[in-house]
Amino acid sequence: MFSVVIPSWNNLAFLKLCVESIQKHSQFEHEIIVHLNDGSDGSLEWVKAQGIRYTHTEKNVGVCLSVNHLMAKAKHDWVLFMNDDMVAAPGWDVAFVDAIKSVDTELAMFFGTLIQPETNDHPNIIKQDFGRSPETFDESGFLQGYMQDKRGDLEGGSLQPTMVHKKWWALLGGYSLEFSPGMSSDDDLMMKFWVAGCRNFRIVGASRFYHFGMASTGRITHNQGGRMFVMKWGITHLEFYRKVLPTLRDANKGNTPDNPYNCMKPTLLGRLRRLGYTLRYGYPLEGIAAWDPIPGRGKWDEGN
Repeated sequence: MFSVVIPSWNNLAFLKLCVESIQKHSQFEHEIIVHLNDGSDGSLEWVKAQGIRYTHTEKNVGVCLSVNHLMAKAKHDWVLFMNDDMVAAPGWDVAFVDAIKSVDTELAMFFGTLIQPETNDHPNIIKQDFGRSPETFDESGFLQGYMQDKRGDLEGGSLQPTMVHKKWWALLGGYSLEFSPGMSSDDDLMMKFWVAGCRNFRIVGASRFYHFGMASTGRITHNQGGRMFVMKWGITHLEFYRKVLPTLRDANKGNTPDNPYNCMKPTLLGRLRRLGYTLRYGYPLEGIAAWDPIPGRGKWDEGN
């Protein structure tokens, strides 16, 4: 069984559909834990009435802090992080179980295969339109057509839903708070797993989820995640996706005589970007040192 952690920010209709899909379409009985940011739309009362484990903050603390807190509360070793605007398809959990059994290590990251109305030409996302909101969601069409695209597993990284072992999440510090409220926090997390020696990054073809998209991220001010990523690692996040992750089957890649600790070596483009950002914005970057997750955020309610 897995622990499924879901941060939510006043998205009651989406949250209901998300939780119900996990409960209906799982082969096993998984633990579900929700963090409610604000929760003034009735979602706090709903999770209480449903007997769902939850935590709560009076204001929005962002996805990084929310998920880190939920991960610490997870009972099971393998934990799935997903957004509240996603719907799980039948067999999602069996496919993840098979993927986990196929590797001989806990140092791995697995990702669900997303189905979206719009993909922005992303090659790893399936374009199918089953509705743009819970009110217009075509559940019967989704259940009939979610496996229409026959693609299988893909090596490489993606976004949520993300399956990790909670031991490695804790060892590597989870989501780095300098990326709050969340833009590029997934890129940074994958880089930390890579530096730790992870060479198992896989998008699981048979584990599928419908994603309405932008239910929460469209309402927030985005951090400059791509800029912070290159300042931190010396490589752009696109180079990481295109040049590093596709070559993961070489288990010793990165561990060379001149790089014995598997550090990410800066690229030429990364150096140029660093120089440009330093000259334009100064160093450290605006917002990194000044960001404070505590003042004005309200008290934490540990729920049940």
